[in-house]
Amino acid sequence: MSDERRIAEPRIAETGIAGIVLAAGSSTRMGHNKLLLEIGGETLVRRAVRLATEAGLDPVILVMGQFREAIEREVEDLACTPVFNPDHATGIQTSVACGVAAAPAACGAAVVMLCDMPFVTARMVRTLVERHAETGAPLVASRYGGEVNAPPILYGRGLFGEVSRMKAGCGREVVRRHHERAVHVEWPVDRLRDLDRPDDYESARRAFAGVGSRSGEVS
Repeated sequence: MSDERRIAEPRIAETGIAGIVLAAGSSTRMGHNKLLLEIGGETLVRRAVRLATEAGLDPVILVMGQFREAIEREVEDLACTPVFNPDHATGIQTSVACGVAAAPAACGAAVVMLCDMPFVTARMVRTLVERHAETGAPLVASRYGGEVNAPPILYGRGLFGEVSRMKAGCGREVVRRHHERAVHVEWPVDRLRDLDRPDDYESARRAFAGVGSRSGEVS
């Protein structure tokens, strides 16, 4: 099935939860724009936007930086709202703040996602939304291998101001401060893999193909 068909299909019921997809990195360690690298037949940025849409997040806010023009062309046919972070070079926390600022007032929460984590699935994102709905927790964090907190992470609107003021460390400092109020969703450590360097990409592409040949879990 083509990307266009999947995007055109009806979404699941609206959640009132925005998706903030971070695509503002400079790809310094990769040596070129990694968001246009393909894995599983689609670029990393298209995959991330698609997963956010399929998980029912609405709107999907795509935060861009250095490679703005190329990324906008890549996603121009997808259901997302591109926004530009003029401070992208100063750190990922400014991109999170930019995405939070773009979330409509009607959104009661937002899920922050990274484009370079291709083993994250729409089911994982939906699980965060479901746990938020079930528990009312202001923070639902992904935890990998029982130790590492990393995106996707859901922040309730009550935390938006705090998230917008983060200085460094992105969401980890917020997770630490609100540990007792947070719900943690456990995922296998292999879902944590991100793509920073060329060998990361080659390894992930091989692993992705292997997992994809056995199940639909990475789609």
